[in-house]
Amino acid sequence: MTEQTAPPADVAVPATTVLPPVPEGPPPAPVQEEGPAPAAPRPPRRVLRAVLRWTAAVLVLGGLGAGTAAGITSMERTDVPGLATRDDGRWDYPALTLPALPADAPRPFSDSNLAEVHHADLRRLLVPAPAGATAVEGLDGGWVDTARFVTEYGKGDRAALTQHLKDSALRHTAARGWTMPDGTSSRVYLLQFNSVAYSTAFHDAIYEQESLDSLPLPLAGTAEPVFDEDWTATAGAEFTTAHVYSESEPYGAEQVRYAYVLAGDTVALIVHSRKGGAGTEAVPFHQTVILQNQLLG
Repeated sequence: MTEQTAPPADVAVPATTVLPPVPEGPPPAPVQEEGPAPAAPRPPRRVLRAVLRWTAAVLVLGGLGAGTAAGITSMERTDVPGLATRDDGRWDYPALTLPALPADAPRPFSDSNLAEVHHADLRRLLVPAPAGATAVEGLDGGWVDTARFVTEYGKGDRAALTQHLKDSALRHTAARGWTMPDGTSSRVYLLQFNSVAYSTAFHDAIYEQESLDSLPLPLAGTAEPVFDEDWTATAGAEFTTAHVYSESEPYGAEQVRYAYVLAGDTVALIVHSRKGGAGTEAVPFHQTVILQNQLLG
């Protein structure tokens, strides 16, 4: 049944029209037609401009932050201010390069080289001087005689040591020395013998016995040496042997650190000394020993 609404009061109703009775109870809820939702009120233009400005600022800052992060991650640690690795005292040595061998000459520790002979020019197996070094006269990386080498030992030991070298089939000796700005004096000697048997015999004579726990012949101006407790026994090249010593306090006018490296037919003596109460630094000394060891290995 279609619901009819009552006409307004000021409209006449024909007498023949009969109005249906008004149903009891509340009227039915009106049915609303679906249509587009009313549009939300537009925000003021000032609010829109503020939102746009803040959005642009966030994007700019985000881009700058990403660029900075990318730049830092692509830099070396030592290039980043505040993150540089602290200087540990190492010297600035040039890159090491092994000299070329003569044609068909084997490496010192190859299976075909039973005498463990270094066929490369011994002078080119000397560790190079680091940056800032001043060369020591007479120790420029060339050949030196036995008399120069034995000056590293006490006067009372030089004659016997010289005679022993004559009896040990010593071929030649190369040496390099330098002085650093802090006053540290460095000397490196390479003594090459006819074979590993002769180099080992001389090495044992320096220690006066074959026991690895024995102490070597003291250097000039030093007291009885002690093992360097800061030295790592595994440092160095394979097939080589390094014995490292340090003069303990009180060490008088200067402190001396030195090491022997036995590498096939060659024995190396590395010496660092420094006058004054500061003594010699362990880090550059160990660095020199390791580099010289690598060149011989």
